[in-house]
Amino acid sequence: MTVSLRLGPVLRHVGPTTATVWVETDAPCDVRIRVDGVAVAAARTFTVHGHHYAVCEIEGLAPGSVLPYEVFLAEDRVWPEPDSPLPPSVLRTLAPDAPARLLYGSCHTPTGDTPEGLVRYGPDMLRATARRLAREGLGAVDGQARENLALLLIGDQVYADELQEPMRAFLRQARLGRVRGEGPGDDAPEDEVVRYDEYAELYRQAWSDPQVRWLLSTVPTLMVFDDHDIRDDWNTSAAWRRSMDDHPWWRTRMTSGLGAYWVYQHVGNLSPDARDKDPLWAVVRDHRDRGSDAGDTLDSFAWRAHEDPASYRWSHRHDIGGVRVLVADTRCGRALGEGDPHDGSRSILGPEGHDWLDQHLTGGPEHLVVASTVPILLPPSVHHLEAWNEAVCGGAWGAAARGPAEKLRQALDLEHWGAFQYSFHRLADAVLEVARGGRGPAPATVLLLSGDVHFSYLARARARKGQTTSRVTQLVSSALCNQLPPNFRRAAALSASWPFHLAGKIMTRLAGVRRSPLSWRLAERPYFGNTIGEVAFDGREAEARWYHCPQGGGEALPEIRRRVRV
Repeated sequence: MTVSLRLGPVLRHVGPTTATVWVETDAPCDVRIRVDGVAVAAARTFTVHGHHYAVCEIEGLAPGSVLPYEVFLAEDRVWPEPDSPLPPSVLRTLAPDAPARLLYGSCHTPTGDTPEGLVRYGPDMLRATARRLAREGLGAVDGQARENLALLLIGDQVYADELQEPMRAFLRQARLGRVRGEGPGDDAPEDEVVRYDEYAELYRQAWSDPQVRWLLSTVPTLMVFDDHDIRDDWNTSAAWRRSMDDHPWWRTRMTSGLGAYWVYQHVGNLSPDARDKDPLWAVVRDHRDRGSDAGDTLDSFAWRAHEDPASYRWSHRHDIGGVRVLVADTRCGRALGEGDPHDGSRSILGPEGHDWLDQHLTGGPEHLVVASTVPILLPPSVHHLEAWNEAVCGGAWGAAARGPAEKLRQALDLEHWGAFQYSFHRLADAVLEVARGGRGPAPATVLLLSGDVHFSYLARARARKGQTTSRVTQLVSSALCNQLPPNFRRAAALSASWPFHLAGKIMTRLAGVRRSPLSWRLAERPYFGNTIGEVAFDGREAEARWYHCPQGGGEALPEIRRRVRV
């Protein structure tokens, strides 16, 4: 039987001498990677709910290598695909002393740049970036990197609750058999994915576009979930969570969503050493060696991670030359207490998440990057609204106001850092301490990279008291492909205006919200088109850029909309 490549290859974690390649196949097999015609790695697939995956660890590479590679399933070469117009996929290892370039973005809905997709969702910036990098040549000369390059996908890599027609058609067909008695049935939503096989198809559709597939095969990619990877407003509040627990299909949704996230996204974030220490990876490998399906094990793990966030850490750290990147879990690890917003029982990271971030949020590197899916520094008026709402939900205006405030929180998605004031103040204090040199040599910049809000902006921050050595900046780039409809754009633009800022300040004072140790403002009006952000680091200098596609999709090349020193 001939085995086919169902998805991938995806180039994931890379180090100075190692690279990780992830693939999904349509049957169990041995996967081999060849570099310059020489076999350098092999891995047997593991199985989860009837789907087959391999994580290939390539070791012994030279630092700063940029080398073309091939993927074989058994004896058959399956990648690169014949007659592809794109350059060969390459492995990239880190060059310790080279400049670094980070691409980042969130919120990607696959449309293939169809005419209908362009009208509703805008141009696909992952596809556009693939075209740009293919033309640029990937920053290599004679197989050596001129720079370290990485892509950060910071949330909503898939939309489990907002489906395109191909995915809705898949659900109708898949669930038809269950209605006929061929499998378990429940009252699962007709237009949302619930089961693992549905998530597997959702990822396949999201990452199968030829240009997106090539991009992921050739640029080292780090990922973290946001709400739509599971469901809109995931873990907004304790009340939201209780309402979801009432649905009989919710447990299946959580186990499938978190389990699929671990397989498709998280396991590739880990270095070979970290993966060897991962307790779930050890069990999955044991299933692989015994030829058994790890689905039930993954389901149990995912439910425990949902019920007890302290049982697993989703956040991860990466050192890319002189740049330290801290990718924070702001979803699964949330603590959702309903009392005093300042006592730590309600936090966006949870106690273990805060401890992890504090451990790694130190001086020393030339640049320090905190990647949070939801912006830490929102437009000030929105930040004030969220802080006021959290205080009222916590009882600042009496018990009678708590119910209406909770309804407002869920209706307006008031669940960013501003709505978790304990977390916001703890992180702001830590950032200022780093920026003042209180945790080691101050970096040149402390950059907060985010997405989620479907518009892009830069906000410069300063301490309300005293001076800082580091420059502190919030950079937001969103969406990759999911632009806001016009009515939502108008509302978002209005929320960033000065009158709303003033009203927000008054409301927070009336609710007893503590004053922030940081002051910030947007450098210009938010931009509502699809973008992909980029930060180029060279020594202690850093430049931020936002690319967009004003000519639409198709074969249009992206252009720099704005560039600024940060």
